Amino acid sequence: MADSQLFCVAEERSGHCAVVDGNFLYVWGGYVSIEDNEVYLPNDEIWTYDIDSGLWRMHLMEGELPASMSGSCGACINGKLYIFGGYDDKGYSNRVIISLIQECSKIDETYIWEKITDFEGQPPTPRDKLSCWVYKDRLIYFGGYGCRRHSELQDCFDVHDASWEEQIFWGWHNDVHIFDTKTQTWFQPEIKGGVPPQPRAAHTCAVLGNKGYIFGGRVLQTRMNDLHYLNLDTWTWSGRITINGESPKHRSWHTLTPIADDKLFLCGGLSADNIPLSDGWIHNVTTNCWKQLTHLPKTRPRLWHTACLGKENEIMVFGGSKDDLLALDTGHCNDLLIFQTQPYSLLRSCLDCIGKNSIMLESQISLLPPKLLQQVLKKITFWAAANHREEQRVQKEETENKYQWISSN
Repeated sequence: MADSQLFCVAEERSGHCAVVDGNFLYVWGGYVSIEDNEVYLPNDEIWTYDIDSGLWRMHLMEGELPASMSGSCGACINGKLYIFGGYDDKGYSNRVIISLIQECSKIDETYIWEKITDFEGQPPTPRDKLSCWVYKDRLIYFGGYGCRRHSELQDCFDVHDASWEEQIFWGWHNDVHIFDTKTQTWFQPEIKGGVPPQPRAAHTCAVLGNKGYIFGGRVLQTRMNDLHYLNLDTWTWSGRITINGESPKHRSWHTLTPIADDKLFLCGGLSADNIPLSDGWIHNVTTNCWKQLTHLPKTRPRLWHTACLGKENEIMVFGGSKDDLLALDTGHCNDLLIFQTQPYSLLRSCLDCIGKNSIMLESQISLLPPKLLQQVLKKITFWAAANHREEQRVQKEETENKYQWISSN
């Protein structure tokens, strides 16, 4: 098999869903721009990334296929991928769709989508760009941008636009909805105290312990940099958390990922002055301090990407755009950026060393015990794939720069 096939990568995209389960990163949905048209990625494809070998693979999906969408909210519980909300050619969605992903990675099977239709309770109104906390086998959704009928208007909704003839209103939410995956029941918790965040979309969230954190997002023309949490046991809001020291810029379309019992990793987004961001910050919830990371690449901004936690607390950032999507929607990406947040284990470091120097160690690798040999062979593949993709990326950048130089002259 040619390197170009073996080392293939999921297509460029933004506004997609990504989750990690076991040794695999799963990517579904999103959109890309082709000749000024927004094209949704196929709804019958899901891509898997083997964290150990670094190889991507596309799987077909069957069953009750969801619409091809962007801005959906994806989460994984007990080997099942749950997709809720999103936006497609027909408008906003409020359906829940699941696919069993755990077993299909082990055998050559097609993934099956299943719409949840026999649920109890009232689901949220249709919306996209919302966020989700996973806690005690429950999916807890917050915020998002979507539509409501006149009879559904509440204080949790900040109106942006309206069709008075059809009595439909569009705007931002700050309501909380729960889907219990065991009982397949929708309900809204009784918020018992605290000041809730203002309505927003394109924000981000993360769970630490029993607290669901929210950072940033957009409402109307305002992007925010406020941090809040909701206690997921007592259902009380923290109010805006007072930060000690410097804070990240106001932003939307960023990610927030838990990396320790008391730390959150913030990555990228679009700033209040519409600049794509490439910065990274770590927030310590014990000291309420933000610390900016200085070793991240400054030339590779990302917004409306995904960021998932790997097996050794590395952050895997996939896709997104390097351009301001509101002005120049052409910079969708498909490279996987891996940020190391703590030292790797000794085994991981040794495997990486062997993988990077496999040619020099070729005569000795075959002498390893079988179980260790399998791990080493995966790491050799991982670094071969990484080097191939980096060469392809550099060649693409050189071609683009050459084209830009010719155009400007």
